[in-house]
Amino acid sequence: MYEEYWGLKEKPFENTPDPRFLYRSEQHEEALMRLLYAVEERKGAAMLTGVFGCGKTLLGYALLDKLDKAKFRVAFLTNLQLEPVELLRAIAYNLGVTDLPRKKTEVLADFLLQVIKETLINNLNDGKDTVVIIDEAHGIESREIFEQLRLLLNFQLKDRFLLTLLLFGQPELRTEVDNLKPLEQRIAIKCYLDRMGEEDSQNYIKHRLEVAGAEKEIFTEEAIKAIHEGSGGIPRRINQIGDMSLLTGFGRKTERIDEELIQAVVKDIGG
Repeated sequence: MYEEYWGLKEKPFENTPDPRFLYRSEQHEEALMRLLYAVEERKGAAMLTGVFGCGKTLLGYALLDKLDKAKFRVAFLTNLQLEPVELLRAIAYNLGVTDLPRKKTEVLADFLLQVIKETLINNLNDGKDTVVIIDEAHGIESREIFEQLRLLLNFQLKDRFLLTLLLFGQPELRTEVDNLKPLEQRIAIKCYLDRMGEEDSQNYIKHRLEVAGAEKEIFTEEAIKAIHEGSGGIPRRINQIGDMSLLTGFGRKTERIDEELIQAVVKDIGG
């Protein structure tokens, strides 16, 4: 709607997990490196936690973008409002298993675990490593589900795991896992994403504008600082403020977005 007015090829502040828009701050770069290490070195399990809206899902898609599709088979799950058996079924389905029973009464956890194990072995024989990513894992309410995930890590040869399990979630996930020692002891790598400082917030905004095709300065320096203050350095919040600022500036036919406009948008958005 406002792209042509601002000389943009696309919207720069969409809250979608497009790896092109990943700003590689020091903490994001380190987290991505650790996750890649966990996958490529078959470490069994890793956990990424961080404050809401800090880019965990986007980092997950950036990770997928780096994995050779010919070498890895990935199941990426985001809906955790599932019963334990349903979770196992979802993992099997996302790994390519199609001939699964449809009715809950026809599905048993032991059966699904065996199906998943066979799938992992088949992937291994095909020269592929298996990765299971559980996004929004802080939403898991059942300890039985965590136990099923731990059982997946029992699938291993004498010298390697048959899959890599990655858990993404808000800080409470780490607290929950720390209280489940059989699972916690199997997580080889842990990383954390915090809100961004002022410099990273500024670079984040400029990076996204550049990716979107901006060829001129749209925001004043004072406006960019105001976005950081209004967002608390949380990327998702920066995106909300940035998007509404571009829309508001377009509606007002302003030449540049200034601090006053940002403050008005932050007040309108609230929260």
